[in-house]
Amino acid sequence: MPAQTTPKTRRRRVGRPAGDDGDLRGRLLDAAAAQFARTGIAAASLRNIAQAAGVTPAMLHYYFGNKDALVRALVDERLLPNVRPLVETLASAGETPLELAQAFAQGVSGIVAKLPWLPALWVREVLCEGGALREFVFREVMPSLPQVLAQRFTAAHGAGQLAPGIDPRLLVVSLVGLTLFPAAGAPIWQKAFGMPGLDMPALVSHTLALLAHGLAVPNPERSR
Repeated sequence: MPAQTTPKTRRRRVGRPAGDDGDLRGRLLDAAAAQFARTGIAAASLRNIAQAAGVTPAMLHYYFGNKDALVRALVDERLLPNVRPLVETLASAGETPLELAQAFAQGVSGIVAKLPWLPALWVREVLCEGGALREFVFREVMPSLPQVLAQRFTAAHGAGQLAPGIDPRLLVVSLVGLTLFPAAGAPIWQKAFGMPGLDMPALVSHTLALLAHGLAVPNPERSR
């Protein structure tokens, strides 16, 4: 009688799962994003991410393999799918610089609503020297989002739609500073000013009022 052979266990390749496992993968990505924003990517451990997601480190490895692959998955499955539609919107949004700024501010507000960890991660991993996402942003985001804005503001400048002294490129820098920076620092300002309602819609409303009217109180005599 021939000896029975035991079937070989099929190994699943690391990567995107099928079926209901996608919910767990998404939960792992959310836990990783929150941990990266809180401690920085370099300091975040797969063990802590797994613990926050309620799984074992082996399960996290099962889905992503290692931290580099986890970071890449976060970029590909969370960040880029939200940034690309905004780039497309800004290519044709609005007819005036203020309308374009409004589209950008509202677009960023929408992204932050979906990805609340993004502002803190932006400060830690893009702006700070040695940030893990700096090269990625320069390679895959900078050639599109800031360039689209700068080109449209430059065209508006050439048409006389921008006030004298405003540099179209620095206007892009100002818009980023007026959206992502306040969002990243919101917990500090909420505590400092006792403003629990300081959220992205409030920040966007303030930013657009500042851009449209500046700091000066309108003079009724001038409008006559």
